Amino acid sequence: MDTVEIQRVVAIEDDNWWYRERRAIIARELRRLGEPGRAADIGAAGGGNTRVLLDHGWDAIAIDGSPAAVELARLRGIDAYHGDACYLPLSTGDFDFVMALDLLQHIPDDRTAAGELARVLRPGGTVLISVPSDLALWSARDVMLGHVRRYSRDTLTELIEGAGLRVDRLWSWNVLLRPVVKWRRHRAKPQDSERLNPAVNAGLRAVSMLERRLPVRGIPGTTLFARAHRPEL
Repeated sequence: MDTVEIQRVVAIEDDNWWYRERRAIIARELRRLGEPGRAADIGAAGGGNTRVLLDHGWDAIAIDGSPAAVELARLRGIDAYHGDACYLPLSTGDFDFVMALDLLQHIPDDRTAAGELARVLRPGGTVLISVPSDLALWSARDVMLGHVRRYSRDTLTELIEGAGLRVDRLWSWNVLLRPVVKWRRHRAKPQDSERLNPAVNAGLRAVSMLERRLPVRGIPGTTLFARAHRPEL
């Protein structure tokens, strides 16, 4: 993610429905984990998701490959460091929880990056991963954002298990809005802004909140989430 895109995300993420709902997903997963511990947000950009960890009592740090992102995160009061996801500047087995949200699709060698996520987890530790799903949704926007792939359930599971982790849960997100996203991706210009009309933003937020209550997580959406753990020794 380049500097301009990072700055754009920081500018809109507090209000934009997509970023708000993603933070709600993180919060729900954290509540399932129980007692807070040490956490690392890998590919943290400006640290919006790291703040969720901190708000829930976790001792959290942010890692990003962009010096501009690290600086933005630090300006927001987050303990942030520059680091390559394939060579994390973190000790082995030192973290109870690791996040890598919308990161792996940017990395040509995603197997090495997944291995690093596993390495820094303590035995029994949990990782939360999200990636864009379904090659049918590939568009010029993926190219603009520096994506090198989109994932299926099988390819994401294979990646996680190949890193020595065990998948606890894998689910789709943005299932209800997938037809709209697919239609728009193949018609909108790549540079179209995501700063939405407030009424549209509220409507999309309402749809995403409705999805929480429906049994649709096994149906293809726009994003895949996976929660996995490092087996005990």
